[in-house]
Amino acid sequence: MFDAKLRPLIDPPLNACGKSLARAGVSANMLTLAGLILGLGGAAAIALDEMGLGLALIIANRLLDGLDGAVARATKPTALGGYFDIVADFAFYVSVPLGFGILASENTLPALVLVASFVLTGVSFLAFAVTAAERGDETQAHGEKSFFYSTGLAEGGETIAVFIAMCLFPAHFALIAYGYAALCVLTVFQRSALAIATFK
Repeated sequence: MFDAKLRPLIDPPLNACGKSLARAGVSANMLTLAGLILGLGGAAAIALDEMGLGLALIIANRLLDGLDGAVARATKPTALGGYFDIVADFAFYVSVPLGFGILASENTLPALVLVASFVLTGVSFLAFAVTAAERGDETQAHGEKSFFYSTGLAEGGETIAVFIAMCLFPAHFALIAYGYAALCVLTVFQRSALAIATFK
């Protein structure tokens, strides 16, 4: 919901850093892999009840996720890079609820519900992207991407805000997880309505 509005603010500094990293020989895929390792490390830290470390690694993951795209734009975006980026994103997204589920047994059900909602949201996102690509549709609402990004109520910015809230208030994980799962399901309905209007 907020990602497209944040792009004009975050893209200029990210692009400047991306150009510097590209000149230094750092590839976008290297940053994607490093970000995934940090993100999974953050989930592991949460499972071990190290919330401060988990939060720091989550933020580091998101920083590298922004930088890999900036490096790709500074060099040449590739289809393979786009594939690795989205796979790494979803692997990270599901790992954080999993970490909370491992941390405490009372978190298991809300973590499962949240992961299920992420799966539904991801399927709707990718199905929309595939159909839009087949039609030749394009958008720059989320900046330059390797495939079509459809706008939704629950996007990357909202997900990170929710993860931060979970780390800051772990005792309220269940409430936050159920609330965000509901927003993810609403996103599926919203994106489906957009698909009906766009692809009919």
